[in-house]
Amino acid sequence: MAMALALAERARLICPPNPAVGCVLVDADGQVIGQGHTQATGQAHAEVMALRDAQARGRVTAGATAYVTLEPCAHHGRTGPCADALIAAGVCKVVASLQDPNPRVAGQGLERLRAAGIEVEVGAGAEASRELNVGFFSRMTRQRPWVRMKVAASLDGRIALPNGTSQWITSPAAREDGHAWRARACAVLTGIGTVLRDDPRLDVRLPDATRQPMLVIADSRLRTPLEARLWQVPQRRVCIVGAGGADARREQDLRDRGADVLQLPGAGGRFDLSSLLAELARREINEVHVEAGAQLNAALWRTDAVDELLLYQAPRLLGEGAPLAALGPFTELAEGPRLEYIGIDRVGADLRIRARVAGR
Repeated sequence: MAMALALAERARLICPPNPAVGCVLVDADGQVIGQGHTQATGQAHAEVMALRDAQARGRVTAGATAYVTLEPCAHHGRTGPCADALIAAGVCKVVASLQDPNPRVAGQGLERLRAAGIEVEVGAGAEASRELNVGFFSRMTRQRPWVRMKVAASLDGRIALPNGTSQWITSPAAREDGHAWRARACAVLTGIGTVLRDDPRLDVRLPDATRQPMLVIADSRLRTPLEARLWQVPQRRVCIVGAGGADARREQDLRDRGADVLQLPGAGGRFDLSSLLAELARREINEVHVEAGAQLNAALWRTDAVDELLLYQAPRLLGEGAPLAALGPFTELAEGPRLEYIGIDRVGADLRIRARVAGR
């Protein structure tokens, strides 16, 4: 199962919106005869890749045990049912980490295997498998993506100087690590303030990047410049979220530029964040990676939209400046969001702190 989980890790950057799954086939003598992981959308799943690998090696799959990090699917989606492929291959046992939370599967794959006389075990590697697919589980069980907020800040919690200068607070190593977290997301969310102030591309600039997450811009009045650098990223979807009431010609100009303009009217002339998360889930967005300023960050915290904080903290003090989220003032300590540390690591000269909202 450790080998299968390592394979699933390799799938994480290429397979969204599908879950990252790994599969290892072992014969009766305990020898690995095939292995594979989920491919890009519309291509083979982990079990099929492992069976193909065994075939390429000239190995017999009858009587083998399959170790797979998620329940084999039992429905016809973009590909055929993996449970049927394992049955046809003659495996005698399947060890799965978790039941698939997708209502179209949800135990049906395991039942199909059992009905075919295959021994089934569930539970090995469950925690690691769920962590690999935390966004997929969120979308399936909560009908909303997993929201991870990335912040680069000083030791005193400032993300920019009073004049807006923020490049660069953290080290090149921290920025590269941030790209790796961008790469695993299905969407990057930012605000119009960041677009106007920094003119960022907000793309993944890693040598082995195979896809670009969708860029979602919170832009209530549709002020995104038509000449902004964000349009320079090839084959990336851009979704601009407005609050309604904007000039129709301006909306059409953005559509002509290639944007999907989504109007979600909310209170106070701002768009509705809960509606946005529901719509992103409908569009098969598993993980949202937030890179925004203090105002949008605060709005996300206030609506309980954030699940996890990814904080890169530089060993410097900036004094006055923009906070990581313009939340205050609170009158009681209990009013502030409470998080639990799940990881603290050194990245270059900085610290990378991962903290998760308690109970998630």
